[in-house]
Amino acid sequence: MQGFPRGSVGRGLSPVDRQTLLVCSFVLAAALGQMNFTGDQVLRVLAKNEKQLSLLRDLEGLKPQKVDFWRGPARPSLPVDMRVPFSELKDIKAYLQSHGLAYSIMIKDIQVLLDEEREAMAKSRRLERSTSGFSYSSYHTLEEIHTWIDNFVTDHSDILSKIQIGHSFENRSILVLKFSTGGSQHPAIWIDTGIHSREWITHATGIWTARKIVNEYGKDRIVTDVLNAMDIFMEIVSNPDGFAYTHSMNCLWRKNKSSRPGIFCIGVDLNRNWKSGFGGNGSNNNPCSETYHGPSPQSEPEVAAIVDFITSHGNIKALISVHSYSQMLMYPYGHSLEPVSNQKELYSLAKDAVQALYEVHGIEYIYGSISTTLYVASGITVDWAYDSGINSVTRGTMASCCQPHRLSPQPRRRGWPFGPSWSTRLITPTDNTAEGRARGFVFFPKAWAPPETQVMDPFPTPALTP
Repeated sequence: MQGFPRGSVGRGLSPVDRQTLLVCSFVLAAALGQMNFTGDQVLRVLAKNEKQLSLLRDLEGLKPQKVDFWRGPARPSLPVDMRVPFSELKDIKAYLQSHGLAYSIMIKDIQVLLDEEREAMAKSRRLERSTSGFSYSSYHTLEEIHTWIDNFVTDHSDILSKIQIGHSFENRSILVLKFSTGGSQHPAIWIDTGIHSREWITHATGIWTARKIVNEYGKDRIVTDVLNAMDIFMEIVSNPDGFAYTHSMNCLWRKNKSSRPGIFCIGVDLNRNWKSGFGGNGSNNNPCSETYHGPSPQSEPEVAAIVDFITSHGNIKALISVHSYSQMLMYPYGHSLEPVSNQKELYSLAKDAVQALYEVHGIEYIYGSISTTLYVASGITVDWAYDSGINSVTRGTMASCCQPHRLSPQPRRRGWPFGPSWSTRLITPTDNTAEGRARGFVFFPKAWAPPETQVMDPFPTPALTP
């Protein structure tokens, strides 16, 4: 790679020295608490053509990795966002400049934003302790979420129960909420959030949505009709080990925490560990990569637990996987550019959902297949679901602990002027009118409710240009 030799480790450090520093940094972090990202920046790069995209992809192949892609190289029309550690900034910027890759600084110092959000979280916790309540507009730890689940199930036991579907690599419980009005033959919808541990806003979105379902049942016609006809399974913390680690040590951690003998780096990207397209483009065989696919399909207990549960249930009709740091509603395939057999149906569904979101919240979502809308990604949840006979979509939102969700009081825009935001004010949706609540569920009954429910869309939508 011109201007940046492949496999280089930076000026003045041998591979052994770099590894020693890495080990020392982890020891220091363990002693002092959360890892520090002072001076780390997020750069936004605009590639003009496929050649420049290839130059950006070359950065992902460096060992050790020098950048953490938050929005990976996809196509010339989409910006690329990447976190660059302070120690690598000089080299990376020189590389970009030498190849004519224009960039801007989205976040000048990540640690400043982290410190602001930690202070906001501390204030929220103090308020919760003083009021003995659970804040739906704050981020929470794994322990707090598990306690909330227990209390929430107790308070709404008429339609809600808790299921443990397995254990994580570090033996944490993998919990699922079941919303049901009874009946063993009900078809079901599966929703998962937080499979990437640093995407905190997705956990918060799951919690907020769970409350919305129980509050609207019996009041809102669409929510009531859907839940009378279908069960909803919601896995709010799909990566418990990684999520706990983001609170205790490294807020930017994406993978799970599995380790294997003889491999220095830990963790597998759980959204690259599924059987469909496993090991293909858009995943990585380097254990130190953020998109490391693992040693084999479904090798990770967190993925295997979902596969076993959905397979044994036998009547899951739809799957929605929620991610952050984008405003997109996408469907399979991720691992292939070939359209799926019911592409027209999924396109129509996505179009209607995007239009409904825009009319209520003013959010402009991009929609289409994952591989053509974003980038090729192999071994992902929704591809496995589709190949298992389940309609599936992935919704990207604009936030996380370290990459934001766009449900905020401000006007929505495609993009985020300062890069990702950690602000808790992004959690709670603006519109709480009856119309807004109904539109939030419009894609459930239209696409997957059994025909006998006769749920109609009260909000006809004009056609959108693909």
